[in-house]
Amino acid sequence: MENANIMVVDGVPVKIEGERNLLEVISKTGIKLPVFCYHSDLSIYGACRLCMVEDERGRLMAACSTVPREGMQIRTNTERLRKYRKNIIELLLASHCRDCTTCEKSGRCSLQDMAVQVGIENVRYPNDRNESVRDVSSPSIIRDESKCILCGDCVRECNEIQRVGAIDFAYRGSEAKISTPFGKPIAQTLCVNCGQCAAVCPTGAIIVRDDTPKVWEKLDDPKVFVTCEIAPAVRVGIGRELGLVDDENEMGRIVAALHRMGFDEVYDTATGADLTVIEEANEFVNRIEKGGTLPLFTSCCPAWVKYVENKYPQFLPNVSTCRSPMGMFAAVIKDYYKNRLPEGKTSHYHVALMPCTAKKFEAKRPEFRTEYGPNTDDVITTQEMIRMIKRSGIMFNELRPEAVDLPFGTMSGAGVIFGVTGGVTEAVLRKIAADSSRTALTQIEYTGVRGMDDVKEAYISYKGKQLHIAVVSGLSNARKIVKDIESGKASYDLVEVMACRGGCISGAGQPYISGRNRVKRGEGLYRTDSVSPIKCSQDNPLMKELYNGMLKGREHELLHVEYR
Repeated sequence: MENANIMVVDGVPVKIEGERNLLEVISKTGIKLPVFCYHSDLSIYGACRLCMVEDERGRLMAACSTVPREGMQIRTNTERLRKYRKNIIELLLASHCRDCTTCEKSGRCSLQDMAVQVGIENVRYPNDRNESVRDVSSPSIIRDESKCILCGDCVRECNEIQRVGAIDFAYRGSEAKISTPFGKPIAQTLCVNCGQCAAVCPTGAIIVRDDTPKVWEKLDDPKVFVTCEIAPAVRVGIGRELGLVDDENEMGRIVAALHRMGFDEVYDTATGADLTVIEEANEFVNRIEKGGTLPLFTSCCPAWVKYVENKYPQFLPNVSTCRSPMGMFAAVIKDYYKNRLPEGKTSHYHVALMPCTAKKFEAKRPEFRTEYGPNTDDVITTQEMIRMIKRSGIMFNELRPEAVDLPFGTMSGAGVIFGVTGGVTEAVLRKIAADSSRTALTQIEYTGVRGMDDVKEAYISYKGKQLHIAVVSGLSNARKIVKDIESGKASYDLVEVMACRGGCISGAGQPYISGRNRVKRGEGLYRTDSVSPIKCSQDNPLMKELYNGMLKGREHELLHVEYR
């Protein structure tokens, strides 16, 4: 009985403890097998065959799709397996673009890493790759067929996790490729710009669009006043790539780095989130008390809004009229500086630093333009920011943290937690709560809105009514909720939706994470909230100043939008 559920990996006994496949068991021994098509969040595909292992009889099997069994004896590093893996990588390289030094994914490409791991020194086969066909139609991502290795990660992400269906396999055999319906440009499909396909792509076949050249151009122009706002999730997603801990709050260093690059003023989008909390809470209460359309769907996530427009337009009246924190804050900043440019500056250029690729799409929506131009001139992601820091030669881990600039220099903890699933809901509940004491806020924390579950439900008492709330992340989960509402199976008063699992902390513009790392990033934002002296958005003194000043009588003009 002592040897029950034991298998042997390279001579080392290891206990089977409910793992789904050999790959998970093998990783417990400290061995990392090469994989392209395996992601723990996606279905098992078994296409790349790099994770092949050998049993005691010499049989080969894919570790990702083989269920572990008691008594199995597995070898992971035989001469036969080394030759096998090397040959696979050579064949992939034979039909792959080899302009690695100029590829946007250079240094972060799994194919590069695998070539080093298996010892590729030359490729015996001629390069028969197709000419580069780049689809640059999307404001968020760029596709390049010549760099695709047909691992299928993007297809499964788009169809299983997001249920968007913008891309899939087309044709068969040697003609197989990843395609949009009828080969249309990606911008003409149902793509919602969430960018999760780019997040899981192991090569440069799908990448986040790089808008940094335009930003550098403005920074170099002495006549342009350049401002930047930083989304809450960025502060806990930037550290790992720059020699620090991934889930620690690096807001101070990010501000310092932006100042070094030449940004004139830097702000925290959490301030814009405070505006969103106040407006959305007011809208929610108004709908409850006056019999408005329910449930109220949150509108902070542009990929979710686009998803509703594409697939469930009948629910557009349920979507909050509130702009996202970026949308509100950008409108306020642009309006504030319209007639207040510093001496010597002739124009204002506003940049948003976001964890999200869909924000690039949002910034270009006509709803967020005025006669003076777009409210947000450009959006750069966390990944783009990391490249800007490296190209500047800035030693990020040695920077002295700096504070955001005035006049928009205060924000609440409620605004910060917007970056994690459940954060918007918790912030709204803090606003409508009759009691805002520390004890009452702690009780809200334990209502069930926190945590990394894809779907969470909570019941909240409000003026004698029992409100039913749902918090959802991942568009496939949102689809289930919408269908339940549509069929009458479920009834909610408020539904928070984030397109990316875990919320903005897992946005496609961030360095990629999954599983436990999402929890850590979320905890990083909650730690920031816990030490914030202002817990509720309505207690931010800047809000009173704005509402009694520039926003007075203009709330709808600057803070709301109507999606059609």
